[in-house]
Amino acid sequence: MLIVEDEPYLAEAVRTGLRLEAITADVAGDGDTALELLSVNTYDLAVLDRDIPGPSGDEIAASIVASGSGMPILMLTAADRLDDKASGFELGADDYLTKPFELRELVLRLRALDRRRAHHRPPVRELAGLRLDPFRREVYRDGRYVALTRKQFAVLEVLLTADGGVVSAEELLERAWDENADPFTNAVRITVSALRKRLGEPWVIATVPGVGYRIDTGTPEDGEGEGDHG
Repeated sequence: MLIVEDEPYLAEAVRTGLRLEAITADVAGDGDTALELLSVNTYDLAVLDRDIPGPSGDEIAASIVASGSGMPILMLTAADRLDDKASGFELGADDYLTKPFELRELVLRLRALDRRRAHHRPPVRELAGLRLDPFRREVYRDGRYVALTRKQFAVLEVLLTADGGVVSAEELLERAWDENADPFTNAVRITVSALRKRLGEPWVIATVPGVGYRIDTGTPEDGEGEGDHG
């Protein structure tokens, strides 16, 4: 899990206590470090202090929710007013624990969140030899593991969800990028091209000229350009 806490002694005490419960954790002392860790690692849970240097705990929570990972969030803070808790839940927090707290209660709440998460795991998607597990953030092609960036994973997930249907570049931009994405950028084309190469030959992502992209299930649609991999 990821612990975002700017009080180093508290953060280390929590990490040590969790280790005794066979729970491993990374610690971020500020918002920038938290965002960096989230960009390169996959966590089962996040414990966020709201008042931290850099991007706040609220901003980190919003980023986690926007990623679509479904990662449960426990807010850890000194603020215990009902309004503070309400605003935390509105941001997407799944639970709330005020300081000071007993480590045992934290562990119990985290285990409860993990059980709840296990019951709501998104379905594994399989098509044309591809297997994408949104929960584990893993992709396999014909049984071979394929390492993807977060953006490549997001694009592939959208294409697989379409079940062989055509997805426009505009829709990919809307669903795999944030709201600040430039609609005139080449990001979609570049990402699809890189994703296609990561998945390897024979190419499994087909380009439908002037329309968009689709997973090639072996049944070409009318107007689809054979050999067009732009």
